[in-house]
Amino acid sequence: MLPIGEELPQTVRLLIPWLGLGHGIFMALLLVMFFYQARLGRRIRIRRQAGESPEGAIIRRHRRLGPWLALLCLLGFSGGLLIVFMNMGRVAVHPPHLLLGLAIILTLGGIYAASRQIRPRETLWRHRHRRLGILLLSLYPVQLLLGLVVLL
Repeated sequence: MLPIGEELPQTVRLLIPWLGLGHGIFMALLLVMFFYQARLGRRIRIRRQAGESPEGAIIRRHRRLGPWLALLCLLGFSGGLLIVFMNMGRVAVHPPHLLLGLAIILTLGGIYAASRQIRPRETLWRHRHRRLGILLLSLYPVQLLLGLVVLL
């Protein structure tokens, strides 16, 4: 069984606030990267709507970066759960932050699933991918603010 709360060694207990801060900084940097990813997607979309062929380099960058961002977000979410569990012995200490984080992870799963269905001449999955991306970019700043409330 993992030691939790007061059972943690003193050195680990002293690290927990720093781990929480590191979690927050990591996730804030991911937010910046998600906005960059959205910018790439928007550039692709604008070129498609203008009837032009999107730049291959932008499409490749968007396709390569997306799965990595999803994986990093999942790792950040898991790290946050682990930090809270080690500190408090349970994960539902800050329910709004936890539930919104879970909603973000589920949204990311939907974005990834939609991206796998996108075909060259079809728009249905492209629209779903875009809408879920907008939802993610709407939820994430709120999550960041809730995280600041937890830290402060």
